[in-house]
Amino acid sequence: MKNILVPVGSSKNAKSHLQYAVDFAKEFNAKLYIVQVYNVYTKAGTMIKVDHILERESQEFLNKLIAQIDTKGVDVHTRVLKGKLVDTIELACKKGDIDLIILEPRTNSIRDEVFLGKTSGKIIKQTQIPALIVPENYVFKPITRILMAVKSAIIKKEGVLEPLKEIQSKFNAVTSLLLVKTPYYNEGDFDVNDELNNLVNNTTTTENATTFQGVLEHFKSNDPDMLCVVRRRRGFFTKKWEKNTILKKDFHSTRPVLVLSGLK
Repeated sequence: MKNILVPVGSSKNAKSHLQYAVDFAKEFNAKLYIVQVYNVYTKAGTMIKVDHILERESQEFLNKLIAQIDTKGVDVHTRVLKGKLVDTIELACKKGDIDLIILEPRTNSIRDEVFLGKTSGKIIKQTQIPALIVPENYVFKPITRILMAVKSAIIKKEGVLEPLKEIQSKFNAVTSLLLVKTPYYNEGDFDVNDELNNLVNNTTTTENATTFQGVLEHFKSNDPDMLCVVRRRRGFFTKKWEKNTILKKDFHSTRPVLVLSGLK
C-alpha cells in the first residue's frame, strides 16, 4: 500500500480525519494525497468565472488544515482538483496509482441522523476503488481483529483482496469470516477459495435477511477493530445507497469499515 488518497470537505471532523489518515499511512510508509474537489461553474448573471477563486480558497483551506496536524514524517501532498466528483476522483486515483481512499462519513456539516453523506456515499457507490470509512473523531490504533462479512465468497477478480491482505499482514490481525445466507443465496456461494481461506482464522455461517443484519448479530461477539465488506451489483450497498446517503438507523459503525471492490 504505497499511495493513499484522502478527499476532505468542510466538516468539523476534517482535522481528526486527516490525523487518522496520517497515522495509518505512516504504518505502511505510504504517500498521502490530500485533495479537495470543486466543480466548474460561472456566477449567475455576470458570467464571471469563479473557479480560480474556488481553487485559491481550497488550496488555502488545505494548507491551513495540514498546518494543524502532526504529519509524523509522512510524505504528504495536497491537490485541488476541478471537475465532477466521481470522475475526478477516479482519474486522480488512476494517475496517482492509488491503492486506497480514506473517507470520513460526512465531508460536510449535515444532519446528525446521517451516517454516510452524499459525497462519501457517491464515492462508495459509484466507484470500485478500495476505501476505508473512518468514524468521526476516531483515533488510530493497530487493527488486530477484522470481521469480514459476505453473502457470497465467490471471487472472480484478481487482486480484490490485496487491501485486506496488506492490513492483516501489517498488524498480524486475526480475521473472522462471516458467511451470511440471505434469501438470495445461490448454491456455491459459500465455497471459499484457497486465497480467502488462507486469510481467515475462523469462519461462521449465519442466516439473516441481509448481510448487515448478520453483522449486527455477530458484531459484539467478534468485537472487531475493523469491519470488511464488499461492493456488489446487488449487495451490501445497492439499496441502502440509492440516494448516495445512508441514515444511522439503517447502518452505522463505530469502527472503520474497509470496502473492497466487487469480488466478481
